Amino acid sequence: MNSIMTEYYPVFELYQALRNQLMGLLHDDDLGFRPDDHNPTLGALCREMGEVQHAYIQSFRTFKMDLSYRNQESGLDRSIKRLVAWYEHMDQELKEVVSGLSEEVLSDRKIDRGGNFTVSPRIQLDIYKEALLIFYGKASVYLKMMDKTLPEQWQQWIA
Repeated sequence: MNSIMTEYYPVFELYQALRNQLMGLLHDDDLGFRPDDHNPTLGALCREMGEVQHAYIQSFRTFKMDLSYRNQESGLDRSIKRLVAWYEHMDQELKEVVSGLSEEVLSDRKIDRGGNFTVSPRIQLDIYKEALLIFYGKASVYLKMMDKTLPEQWQQWIA
């Protein structure tokens, strides 16, 4: 097991757990909520976050960040069950790919994020954590507008 998995990943998984809490609050009908015509539905926001996670998983494989992936699965953004299954699959995939990185790779390889910006795998995972926090901030606005009660961890970490 590498140093990311022993020193960082257990805390990182607490950030992923916030998404699971979000999914536990929602029903399929909630995914159609849209604050106004200029914003995506909550389901589209959730699909987009999955697409971002996919990009990060691939970056740990290829050492190049590419945000062009779009999940074309019809109805994904209208089904809690399908979103949860997708997230769970990707969470496992992320854990496997990161745990498979050797200490040599962790110290020597950089991930090209474009624009002459490269980061270590450890920093890349930290940037992904920041992407999760941005997503949670957006989702919390939707939840408040829907008059949903935020779980305790959300109240302490996000709201």
